[in-house]
Order: sequence, then C-alpha cells, then structure tokens
Amino acid sequence: MSWLTITMVILALLVFGAVIFMLVTNPSLSRNWSPDQFLMPEVDFSEDGKVRIKNIRNIHYRTTRDYDLNYYDKEIAIDDVQTAWLAISPFVGFGAAHAFISFGFSDGTYLSVSIEIRRKKGKKFDPVKGFFRQFELMYVLADERDVIRVRTNIIKYDVRLYPIHADKKIVRAVFCDILKRVDKLGEEPEFYNTIWNNCTTNIVRHTRRFSNKPIPVWSLRYLFTNFFDRVAYRLSILETDLGYKETRKHFNITARAQKAGPDDDFSKVIREGLLLKHNGQ
Repeated sequence: MSWLTITMVILALLVFGAVIFMLVTNPSLSRNWSPDQFLMPEVDFSEDGKVRIKNIRNIHYRTTRDYDLNYYDKEIAIDDVQTAWLAISPFVGFGAAHAFISFGFSDGTYLSVSIEIRRKKGKKFDPVKGFFRQFELMYVLADERDVIRVRTNIIKYDVRLYPIHADKKIVRAVFCDILKRVDKLGEEPEFYNTIWNNCTTNIVRHTRRFSNKPIPVWSLRYLFTNFFDRVAYRLSILETDLGYKETRKHFNITARAQKAGPDDDFSKVIREGLLLKHNGQ
C-alpha cells in the first residue's frame, strides 16, 4: 500500500469521525458555564403590550477576569421602543469584529443584544472550534455600560455605534423578533457556528426588514464583520448623509466611552454630538 493511499485512508477516517461526532453531539443548557454567562435572559410577553425581561446583565469590569456580577429585571412597553443602533467592535485579525444591536427606549435608557458563544468556565473563543459544535449560542441582553465599556475601556478595542434608519414600527417588530429568539434559546439550545450561526448572520436574519432592498441570508461578506457596516451603509440602513469613511470616523464612540465617569449616564455620554443635525436629533 502506497503512502498516498495510506494518507487518503487516514484523512477519510478523520472526516468520518468528525461527521459522526457532530451527528451525536447535542447542544445543552447545563454545562459548567463561565460566571458571566451562567444566567440566561428570560422573556415574558404580556397581553397588554409589555414584555418582562429577567437577567439583564450589567457587569462592572476591572479586568476581563476580575469583575462584579450584576443583573436587573425590566418591564418594557413595546410602544416605548424608539430606536435601534448597530455596534461594531473590531479585534485582532483581518476583518475580525463583533457586531451587536442596541435598542433605545422613550425613557432614555438602552438595551444591548450581543449574540455570542456561551463559554464554559475557563474556555476562550476559537473560530476553528466554532465549526465543530464546541460552543452553544447565547443572546446576552445587557446594559451598554457592560458590553460597550468592556471593549472600549478594559480591552481597549474601538467601537463604532451607528443609528439605524427605520420606522419605529419596524424597530419594534425587530425587537420582538429578537426577544422571541431569546425565549426559544432558553428552551431549545443551539450550537454556535463560525460560518452560519454567528453574531453577524443572526443580526442579518433579525434586521433584514430594515432595508427596502433584498439582503441575502448568508454572504461571504458576513465572515468579515469589521466591514459589515459597509453592507449596511450601501443598503441605506445607517442614518447618515456622510461618505462611508467619514461615517466610520464620526460614529466611532471609543473616546467618548473612555471619558465617561462612573456616575455618568454612559449611554447618554457616548451619544453626545453623535446624531447629525440633519437627522432630526
């Protein structure tokens, strides 16, 4: 038997083993989760047009490993949902970034939805492992002081925060659609997948109605999340009249976030001077 034949047999066995592993491995709600992802958010819709959200995360970080866990509950009237915002935070690697959505309410508060892997204790994200059912999917519902500040002030990543141009009825529909998915994941867990079940692909599925133009459910462009704002810009989803490069620069809120004090209204500070006058601030 030649070395080529032996190599082909070994590769075939490895592929066969990987396929069998993926077929018999099921997602779970019960693992030794990292403390910051131990609690899943819970959602309860009422008949009076309100929704009760439990376990909204608001961690105070000193470092990514040293933090105080805080959670709170909130009841929201669907009619109080006013705005939607797209956040993109690049990290190491060409095109690598994390994207998430924030919703603004009539009382001036905001809620972020960050679609992430649900990490087991001591584990870190690995895009290769993300192909092979190594991480469950989690929708983190969090205060902006949690998910934005940890990136701008603790890890020292940039964050670009864009207002989305959409009718309030559509924003509310997207908000409810996301919360229904949150509720479903609390009962029926799913595996994260680096290609087709990641932060960007899920955002696209929820927010396609923000555009009057057709948006594909999946595209190679979604693998390079740092350029996802270009897709949104070309589809006129972002609330801006600036050019693309100017838009990216204007809506970078990193410096604002780093200046926010512990007693400041964080969401207000990062938006000061952000909305352009012609956008009807």
